Amino acid sequence: MSASLTAAPPARSTPARYGIALAVVVAGQTMILIDEMIVNIALPGMSAELALDPVALSWVINAYLLTFGGLLLLGGRAGDILGRRKVFLAGVALFSVACLARGLATEPWMLITARAVQGVGAALTAPCVLALIVSMFAEGPLRRRAIAVYTAVGGLGAALGLLLAGTLTSASSWRWVLMLNVPIGALVLLCAPFVVRETEPNPGRFDVAGALTSALGVGALVWALSAAGSEGWGSPTVQGLIAAGVVLLLAFVAIERRARQPIVVPRLFADRNRVCAYLAVLLVQGSQIGQLFFLTQFFQQGLGFSPLVAALAFLPVTVTLLALAGAVVKLQPKVGARPLVVLGAAMLVASNLLLSRLDLDTTYATDVLPALLLLGAGIALGTIPATVLGTSGVDDDETGSASSMISATTTLGASLALAVLVTVMTAASTRAAGSVPADLPQEAIGGYVFLRGMSASFVAGGAFALATLVVALFIRRSTNTRPTPVGPDRP
Repeated sequence: MSASLTAAPPARSTPARYGIALAVVVAGQTMILIDEMIVNIALPGMSAELALDPVALSWVINAYLLTFGGLLLLGGRAGDILGRRKVFLAGVALFSVACLARGLATEPWMLITARAVQGVGAALTAPCVLALIVSMFAEGPLRRRAIAVYTAVGGLGAALGLLLAGTLTSASSWRWVLMLNVPIGALVLLCAPFVVRETEPNPGRFDVAGALTSALGVGALVWALSAAGSEGWGSPTVQGLIAAGVVLLLAFVAIERRARQPIVVPRLFADRNRVCAYLAVLLVQGSQIGQLFFLTQFFQQGLGFSPLVAALAFLPVTVTLLALAGAVVKLQPKVGARPLVVLGAAMLVASNLLLSRLDLDTTYATDVLPALLLLGAGIALGTIPATVLGTSGVDDDETGSASSMISATTTLGASLALAVLVTVMTAASTRAAGSVPADLPQEAIGGYVFLRGMSASFVAGGAFALATLVVALFIRRSTNTRPTPVGPDRP
């Protein structure tokens, strides 16, 4: 179906308007990324004030992951059917209201409910962000540049979230940290109706059976991965959830192959490059999530950084990502995605292996900074080409499905890897606690055990990066995707 737009004025939009529209749409994604950073920083404060026991504390995280991960594919399909701007705005509104509600929560159930609603809002917002970008910009240099902005601002949003959360945590209450996204959401809701054009709805029916099996299947796997970190992979609960998730997702695949209007169009997976792109996005997330998670703790516990300084310590990742984004956009049409993703994966392997050598005498400038620079470069080289590849050559009425696959693999990659890395760290820390050097001072034992566990987790992160490299080798050099027509609505 044509990409004609229903709310367009008669005159062709200027490049400046497209730039403003891109900024507004990407701000919606930035809200989600900021939130992922600030919640962990706010956990100690909310736990103390609301008297959260370990079970309630885990549900503060899991309630969001279950609804977000479970409904991502449905969110992309809803944008295709109802109009992407409409679903995007609904998601941002829901997400913002939930942020306000959790900041005002006085009981654990209020906080957990708000987090679940927030996950629904994120599931509607995230796939529509990328789908709107693909709809606004025809395949070619402009779309590649827009996706580079999308990726780079993602890194900036994560760093900004850490920075602002660190500042507010040091100076004020956890409640202000949790309401940080409310003014951003309000600004997006105010501006989007005027600068972001609505895509033409593609009338159709929601695949109810597919929606239920995908939501329950992905939700079961996300829940299992979250529980594995605390209960272990051998837990009957974890194994039961994994089995249920696999069965439900197999049922989902069978349903989609027969559905007249599936949530995820099966022919998206007929192209080897697109499948490799989805796998690469998933694995890149797995290779870098451990660094963000464990280094946040190391900076504060190992190096004695305040929350604010710990946040600033991650800025080299963002600076490198922003600096390389433009170069990646220019290189991809000349050399293809494969060499870029291979190089990015190699840098992520090196980054993780450098961090695996941290010890009690580590300094930031000589031991951590080089790894963070490699991390930023690896994310830029690995994620931008894969995202472009995963959203290229699709019809307009399939854009939401293709975009939701990128969002889903990003979420599942982070959840899967974090569960694996926490398990690896726990096992390694347990072994280290039983083999502490005899001459190690008593006050240094805790740091030694933590470092041994963290080192093992970085080796595992390097394995995710190495798997990315292997997947990238299967990307074909020639990408004969169907060009998207350029009409009066698109630059």
